[in-house]
Amino acid sequence: MRQLSMNLPWAEARGREDFMVSSSNAKAMALVGGWPDWPQGRLALIGPAGSGKSHLAAIWAEETEARTIAANALTPEAAPELAEGPLVIEDADRGVDEDALFHLWNACAGERRGLLMTGRAPPADWKVALPDLASRLSSLTPARIGDPDDALLSIVLLKLFADRQLVVKPALIGYLMGRMERSYVAARAMVDRLDAESLARGRPINQALAREILEG
Repeated sequence: MRQLSMNLPWAEARGREDFMVSSSNAKAMALVGGWPDWPQGRLALIGPAGSGKSHLAAIWAEETEARTIAANALTPEAAPELAEGPLVIEDADRGVDEDALFHLWNACAGERRGLLMTGRAPPADWKVALPDLASRLSSLTPARIGDPDDALLSIVLLKLFADRQLVVKPALIGYLMGRMERSYVAARAMVDRLDAESLARGRPINQALAREILEG
């Protein structure tokens, strides 16, 4: 019999000590940490969904007292004020007011206050119609987070469980690693599913439960 479960909120740990470094993201972390020596004071942080872009951007924002804004919330009216200090623009490749970004870019140029933009694709591939903005974006230095290697994926799984205050045995991580899709998104989805099924069935999160989910 399935039990009624409550979808309680959980906090994702986003401190510097919580960012797991491996060969997949070490170069990106070094580039972000190279502030204030970014070319023209700007950097693009790119990588697959769930790869830790927002986490790494949050670390930089905390250390530089930068503001963070979603790309789809950027407006021409807000650009002058946002240009007064360091800024993170999240998901800049998924739709942005091009005039607002162009004016923000120019406003930041002289002051070198720091502009970090996140996205899944390289800036040269962002769908931008404004030629002058496209030219500027194509010159942006990318800090790229790659697909997770074995070491990072296992750590990501452990962190996702830990964020939910769930303790699992290392054997479960090894079992999942050999059978699940090897991506950040798949890791998050698997932990979400195991957590939900554990609550609904009133069972511990272990290899037996994982086997039922994977085989089902």
